[in-house]
Amino acid sequence: MSEEVLTIKDIAAVLKLAEKTVYSMAQNGEIPVFKIRGQWRIRKTDFDQWMNEQAASAGKADRGNNDHTDF
Repeated sequence: MSEEVLTIKDIAAVLKLAEKTVYSMAQNGEIPVFKIRGQWRIRKTDFDQWMNEQAASAGKADRGNNDHTDF
């Protein structure tokens, strides 16, 4: 079984964040990562699920706030 595994650099590129920011998120348990010999990795399927959860929770927050401005 061959499942794609992403690095911090890969995640940073997708999220358009600095690698340091993603590294900090990993250390704080904000994203579902694991370590291999001291290097953070994330399964693509776990990352995709996490992204969907983030989008869903952001959508709920937006619906609860009627004072926001649409662009």
